[in-house]
Amino acid sequence: MTKLFARFVKDESGATAIEYGLIAALIAIAIIGGARFVGSQVNAKFNEVGTAIQGAQPGTGGATGG
Repeated sequence: MTKLFARFVKDESGATAIEYGLIAALIAIAIIGGARFVGSQVNAKFNEVGTAIQGAQPGTGGATGG
């Protein structure tokens, strides 16, 4: 029984798996946070472009020569 307990205490494979799991979770949190930040920035830019397009009136010059 003592040998079994000593072997269990020395076994670090479970601890390594937990560490890898924690690292993967932290990376996932960072990716999700970054995606949310970039997504809100992209959404704001699309809204800005959409507002500019809606405000443009045909025949006032620009690329089409109106």
